[in-house]
Amino acid sequence: MVERQLRRRGIRDERVLEAMGSVPRERFVPADQARHAYADRALRIGSGQTISQPWIVAAICQGLELAGDETVLEVGTGSGYSTAVVGHLAGRVVSLERHRELVDDARTILAELGVSNAEVRLADGSVGLAELAPYDAIAVHATAPGPPAALFAQLREGGRLVAPIAAGVTELLTVYRRRGDAAEAEVIGPCRFVPLIGAEGFPG
Repeated sequence: MVERQLRRRGIRDERVLEAMGSVPRERFVPADQARHAYADRALRIGSGQTISQPWIVAAICQGLELAGDETVLEVGTGSGYSTAVVGHLAGRVVSLERHRELVDDARTILAELGVSNAEVRLADGSVGLAELAPYDAIAVHATAPGPPAALFAQLREGGRLVAPIAAGVTELLTVYRRRGDAAEAEVIGPCRFVPLIGAEGFPG
C-alpha cells in the first residue's frame, strides 16, 4: 500500500508514510470487509459512513504538515482509522463524530491499539469544539458546502485546515492556511466524501 498507492501518487512526507504503514487498517473495517481493507477505495463501515481510501487519508495528513507536537481537531471520526494515523503524527487529537455507534466502536479500537493521545467525542463536528481552541491543524472528513467558517475561526495563526469542499458537481480536497483573518487556499485534488451534516454543514 505505502509504495504502490501512496509514494507513487505523490505522498512525500516520510512521517505520514510511516504512520500509514504502522496502523492496522483491517482493524477498522467490518469483518466481512477485512480482505478489502487495503484496497484503493473507500469501504462502508456502518451508519451510512465510509472509511476513506488510503491515499485520501495520507493526502489529508500530508496537508496538515504535522511535526509531532501539535493539537489536532478531527471532524468525522468514522471508523477511527484516520484518528489513529493522526495520533502517530501529532501530540494530541480530538475527534468529533455525530453517530453514537461509531463513537463507541472507535473508542474501543483505539484503546485496544494503545492510541492514548486521541479523544473521541459525540458532537456536531461542523461547529468544531471552541472550548479547546485554538488548534494547530484541523482535518475534516466530510464534504462541506463551503470553507467552514466556524472551524477556521478555531485555527491557530499559521495553522492548516484540510477539508473537502463542494464545487458544483465535483468535490475538491483543499488546504487552508490561516493568515490573520484571511485564508490561503491550495487544492490537493478531486475527491468523494459523505456530506458534512450539522449546523454549519448540509441539512441532516
